[in-house]
Amino acid sequence: MAMEMPRGRKIVVDGDACPVKKEITACARAFEVPVLMVSSYDHVLQADEGVTVVQVDRGADSADLYIANHIAAGDIVITQDYGLAALALGKRCRVLSNRGQEYEDSNMDFMLEGRHARAVERRRGHYSKGPKAITAEEKNLFQHKLTKLLTLLQENVQQ
Repeated sequence: MAMEMPRGRKIVVDGDACPVKKEITACARAFEVPVLMVSSYDHVLQADEGVTVVQVDRGADSADLYIANHIAAGDIVITQDYGLAALALGKRCRVLSNRGQEYEDSNMDFMLEGRHARAVERRRGHYSKGPKAITAEEKNLFQHKLTKLLTLLQENVQQ
């Protein structure tokens, strides 16, 4: 049986178009950590044992704002959104991308600057391709990274 995580710690998922929901659920069950999946009404998510689903308005930032208002220090946030990642880091959360990259304060300025530059290009009419579809190998890597993070956090609690 897994050791109990600190009271209140949860995994919070930016569920709109998140390709690793099953992997998140599997890791959360193994470590007995609750999951909060947040998405707009445009995306249908299923609640499951240990998984709470919250659906919000279709507004561009509705899910991000809900998440930002419902996270606390020690939570794990899963998102591809750099702005939400920056907010979560400011609240002392651990943040992973859907591909397993851990966002940190040290790389956030660079990422936000890149996001701004791409937004400027889009306003000029220059569009780039979106991210490639996630592969099975990348899903496995994500699950490995999340498991490693949960193990690290669990070991720190036991000391």
